[in-house]
Amino acid sequence: MNTRIGIGYDSHRLVEGRRLILGGVDIPFEKGLLGHSDGDALCHAIIDAIIGALGLGDIGRHFPDTDERWKDASSIALLKHTVDLANSSGFDIAWIDAVIMAERPKLAGYSDLMKEAFSRAGISPQIINIKAKTNEGMGFVGRGEGVAVEAVCLLSRTGS
Repeated sequence: MNTRIGIGYDSHRLVEGRRLILGGVDIPFEKGLLGHSDGDALCHAIIDAIIGALGLGDIGRHFPDTDERWKDASSIALLKHTVDLANSSGFDIAWIDAVIMAERPKLAGYSDLMKEAFSRAGISPQIINIKAKTNEGMGFVGRGEGVAVEAVCLLSRTGS
């Protein structure tokens, strides 16, 4: 099989006393995402999508929140580890499409900075699309209690 596709999802609560980091970018906001690592739900959803495309379970199997190695870890570093795993398994990332669902803050202006951060993890800015949406006031996202992210990743066999 020359191509594989994976889907990823992550969500985290917004809490006071944490920095808001999404896509490796520190975004000014009065709350941040609660998580064992830095809580970067965008990176986590992309990691989950890559792992899914590889058929290797999910993010929790590779980076369990019970492992102190990942406490306050940079999710860009976790993403780089995952990209390296895909490459060593004989796959290149062909395309990533992600949607961040957050009522606040407005995130559309940060997508280019996020793409720059992803380049440090080995993902070219030309092969990723990031969208930001609100939830129209509905559910935990709409009430401003958290952020959710979905991502899709297409892998292609190296050299294909």
